[in-house]
Amino acid sequence: MPAEFLVPSYDTQVVGLSVLIATFASYVALDLARRVRASDRLVALLWMTAGAFVMGSGIWAMHFVGMLAFSLPIPIGFDPSITAASWAAAIAVSGLALHVASRDRLTPLTLGIGSLAMGGGICVMHYTGMAAMQMAPRIVWNWPLVAASAVIAVTASAVALLIKFGLRRLQGLRARAAQLAAALVMGAAISGMHYVGMAAAGFPSGAVCGGAAGLGGQGLGTLIVVGSLVLLSLTLFTSLIDARMQARTAQLAQSLKLSNAQLQDANAELQRLAFCDPLTGVPNRALFDDRLRQALARADRHAGGPKAAPVGVLYIDLDGFKPINDSYGHAAGDVVLRQVAARLRTICRQADTLARLGGDEFVVLLEQVREREEIEVVARRIVQALARPYALTERSVLLASSIGIAVYPDHGPAERLMACADAAMYAAKRAGGSRHALYDPDMDKDAVRTDLLQALRQAVPNRQLQLYYQPKIESRSGRMRAVEALLRWHHPVLGMVPPAEFIPLAERHGVIVPIGNWVIDEACRQLADWQRAGRRLQVSINLSAHQVRQPDLAERIRGALERHGADASLLVCEFTESAAMEDTLGTQHTIDALEALGVRLSIDDFGTGHSSLAMLRHLRVQELKIDRLFVQDVATDTKSRDLVEAVVRLAHVLGMSVVAEGVETAAQRDALLALGCDELQGYFFGRPVAAAALAMPWAAPSGPAPAPAPEPPLRLSASVTSAALD
Repeated sequence: MPAEFLVPSYDTQVVGLSVLIATFASYVALDLARRVRASDRLVALLWMTAGAFVMGSGIWAMHFVGMLAFSLPIPIGFDPSITAASWAAAIAVSGLALHVASRDRLTPLTLGIGSLAMGGGICVMHYTGMAAMQMAPRIVWNWPLVAASAVIAVTASAVALLIKFGLRRLQGLRARAAQLAAALVMGAAISGMHYVGMAAAGFPSGAVCGGAAGLGGQGLGTLIVVGSLVLLSLTLFTSLIDARMQARTAQLAQSLKLSNAQLQDANAELQRLAFCDPLTGVPNRALFDDRLRQALARADRHAGGPKAAPVGVLYIDLDGFKPINDSYGHAAGDVVLRQVAARLRTICRQADTLARLGGDEFVVLLEQVREREEIEVVARRIVQALARPYALTERSVLLASSIGIAVYPDHGPAERLMACADAAMYAAKRAGGSRHALYDPDMDKDAVRTDLLQALRQAVPNRQLQLYYQPKIESRSGRMRAVEALLRWHHPVLGMVPPAEFIPLAERHGVIVPIGNWVIDEACRQLADWQRAGRRLQVSINLSAHQVRQPDLAERIRGALERHGADASLLVCEFTESAAMEDTLGTQHTIDALEALGVRLSIDDFGTGHSSLAMLRHLRVQELKIDRLFVQDVATDTKSRDLVEAVVRLAHVLGMSVVAEGVETAAQRDALLALGCDELQGYFFGRPVAAAALAMPWAAPSGPAPAPAPEPPLRLSASVTSAALD
């Protein structure tokens, strides 16, 4: 009696999904086969390892989804450990396939062994997966169909290897189209093997699935489908990115494949560009420095011997070159520079080195000269040559040159030679230009001044500035109600630099504005500190003419007052009589803005400028300071006394208080008190000191100031009035 078997059924949608996964896995496998042939062994090994995992997981996912499409009249499932073994078999066979694919060529022996091994591995995966069902009684096999499935697996493996090696000859879109067609064939073959193998299995009636309690169900199937598709997609994307990067690298490598002659030419050109000025064709600073080092070394070796000879450096700067750039454009300036270089070449000897340092500066290194006079002869020839007209497109222009000469070893050590030549060049330029100058040690003073200016520019950020405070004594009470803030600079090397040395330097070179801004901020900070400590001291600050001309001066002072919480009425802004007269209308605008803030205003050094009654009346300041020039003889000279008296009475009529500065003796103090000065300031009362060291024997406690005494009537003679105002 023939055995009875359970009748299986298939979910056609899941079957179609398994075929899709098989095709996608085949496409990714073919793409990975390209990557495992990378020239870098480590990269190839990484791709082979990752590819085996991804490719094996994809093939196994197709197999497992195909198993989930299969159903029997009884509950079925799959043992987890045996299922994992089938997954491992898929990964192993994938690794074998990629290893064979990495070979340079496919021989018949390699094809035969590889196909058998890969086909056998696929069969192991499939039938191990079916064994995970653990059927009792066991599955009855149709051995001809089993053999057919094995043949399909081996044949599919052989076809896959042949297709893979065939795709190597194709590029671009043709390769992608062929790869897609091959993936369809391989996917169909793998799916065919799977379902032929399923058809070979017979399940006796009454059989029980021992793995029914294991893996299975629609949720697991969905998870495997989604996971495998995501894994395959990410792998394919990574493979495409890697392929594009390798293609670009190959293009770059191809573009860099130069012949030996080309490499030599390229190296020579790079060497020339590294040591040559691209505009004029003469050597640049780097080559000149190297030639100078060699020349000085030779001079040292031959020093004192028969071959001893001085080394000369000519530092050349063009006078009037900047207006050419500004007026005619940089293209015209470039034409002039090329002509300058050409003229210098004709003057220089074979042993000399001509170089362009940058801009309109050139330098010539002179060797093998017998006397210093020869160097000066060359300098005069250069001055004459560079003074000839320069031809431009539509016009000709004239230039002059200033040349500084430094000679080694006469002018100091080797490391100072260029600096000496530079200092001499600036001396020639200050002398009117169109000449040469031989270095002299006195020229270093200008270099020192330049170094001092550079250090002064960094004084604010490097926190080297400090405010000292000098008392201003109220005449009637004898108390210190105000101080004047005076700037001090602590240089880290030079120590305390006198204000008379650095203030004019700052004003001349525009550094006074940032320094003045720092003074404003620091004075307001200190003022606020004293204010919080219960001391209402007025603080005077000096404003330079540059600051008075700044349109945002009042806004800066407002910001400092608000930032530190200082009382504006305790801040006194002093500006010189000369600054007020430079631009009366502009000064008045600044004064109006400061007056609106509530700060007090003072004219400093009164009597040294050219002020007038009208100017004093319109400026509307609250304080006038008599210069020390008039104070020093006030106790001994009648004219000085009369002049100070006239100024005091004039100021009081205009509603101003008067401060006399430079008080150094008791006799001066008594004379000024008798003349009605409101405040006194000078070394007699105290020298400028740091805020922390400021003693306050005259300081007034918080509270309102006493009422001022009535002023005496004004009595001026015509002669005194004229002297005071002229």
